[in-house]
Amino acid sequence: MAIDLVTRREWGARQPRGAYGRLSSTRGVKVHYTGGQVSPDIVGDHARCVALVRSIQNHHMDGNGWLDVGYSLLVCPHRKVFEGRGPNHLPAANGSGLNSGHYAVLGLVGSTGFTQPTDDILHGILDAVEYLRDKGGAGDEIKGHRDGYSTDCPGGPLYAWVKRGAPRPGGGTNPPEPHPSFPGRVLKYPPVMVGEDVRTWQRQMRTRGWDIDVDGLYGEASRDACRAFQREKGLSATGAVNRATWQATWEEPVT
Repeated sequence: MAIDLVTRREWGARQPRGAYGRLSSTRGVKVHYTGGQVSPDIVGDHARCVALVRSIQNHHMDGNGWLDVGYSLLVCPHRKVFEGRGPNHLPAANGSGLNSGHYAVLGLVGSTGFTQPTDDILHGILDAVEYLRDKGGAGDEIKGHRDGYSTDCPGGPLYAWVKRGAPRPGGGTNPPEPHPSFPGRVLKYPPVMVGEDVRTWQRQMRTRGWDIDVDGLYGEASRDACRAFQREKGLSATGAVNRATWQATWEEPVT
């Protein structure tokens, strides 16, 4: 399913007190939990999720003195993703000196009460990760807040899932997401081509196991990786990502 995004306006967010720092890319995403008590009642009442997100923003702004809620996105048990600071904006929740390395995504689970993430929370976190990759240049890493910072966050159950590689629930039995459509231009070199379509293709190649930088620049290294992939799949080895090569990058089995 596409991301079910709850905009700041929809959840009644306060205006930030200043301008966000800018991010064009990160190494990936760090996963967080709320800590403290979270009522299990939120599972059956989405209005409680909205109220909890508002209270988190209030705590960050009024208690911590931050300019806004510290997370990039927040995820509730109904697979809804709340817009926090959003893509391309520096978060505040990862810890001093660590915010430029990763976006911050919160799952609405606590250390007491509602502590076990539901499948919909896990799906929602991954929806948020994919959104940040697509819109904010997030890299491949999915880590816990405790990775590099002294904290219990994101709690035992959620961190155990992160350490397993953050798999989609259901053991892959859910229907696959449709892959991105061909961008309408052939990616080739020379000259170097630049764009989000390049980054999208590079990211999928990286996911398939190819040693390729996800930098949005289609240069010599991308051309050579494309040519090798085309030979592997029996395509014309031109080194240019045409429609057939683009589709094969998602549809052909990994060998």
